[in-house]
Amino acid sequence: MLTLDHTMMRVEDLDASLDWYQNHLDYEEKGRWEADTFTNVFLGPEDMHDEGAMLELTYNHDGRSYTHGDAWGHIAVRCEDVYDAYEELMDAGVEDYRDPDSCGGSYAFVKDPDGHEVEIVERDHGAKWSLDHTMLRVEDADEAIGWYTRKLDYEMFRRSEHDSFALYFLKPREAADEAMSVELTYNYDGRSYELGDAWGHLAVSTDDLHETWETLMDRHAEDYRDPASCDDRYAFTKDADGHEVEIVTN
Repeated sequence: MLTLDHTMMRVEDLDASLDWYQNHLDYEEKGRWEADTFTNVFLGPEDMHDEGAMLELTYNHDGRSYTHGDAWGHIAVRCEDVYDAYEELMDAGVEDYRDPDSCGGSYAFVKDPDGHEVEIVERDHGAKWSLDHTMLRVEDADEAIGWYTRKLDYEMFRRSEHDSFALYFLKPREAADEAMSVELTYNYDGRSYELGDAWGHLAVSTDDLHETWETLMDRHAEDYRDPASCDDRYAFTKDADGHEVEIVTN
């Protein structure tokens, strides 16, 4: 079962980003990898579920800037009451971006210091502020859904069809409610998207990296960065729209 393990985003000021997520979302540091040229920090709620996903912040030491593009959409975090949660963030000094009233009263949005959008959604499960889903925009809904169902054995558990767009939510068949899902957003107007480089990748976890990689290759997933090229610690493929998907061991 390839549970979604984390979502990676690149940041330009690691201290500012850590301060934002630790103070406003009560995240704690779950792990850190210090390399010569970059730092990876993994964050999540203190009481996150065993199948809960983490947020990975990547900071490159060369001081580069990033472009957001529009192929990556947002991460979403859970709360019990969107109005209370949004008011709490406003009282703490978070910038007012899209309040619950502007979103029909069922969700809201804020932005982190790097401009990454963070949706706030009401859920009756999962730790407060835990990652609920990551939204990706896709150019062909059938192809995108097919990739996640055939390559990763994901299933669609929720869908929402509207006049100009549709939303499809997928995750492993046996995943806990508290596990993160992927939301595929399809706009009917045929637009194309740019990936940018501020968003990095989704990561899925497995017990056996090499066996999973062989299965992905048998299912004609893209051979982007195989385990051998990553010191047999992880690997990367790409979905139908070019979003990077990392495979990591549990």
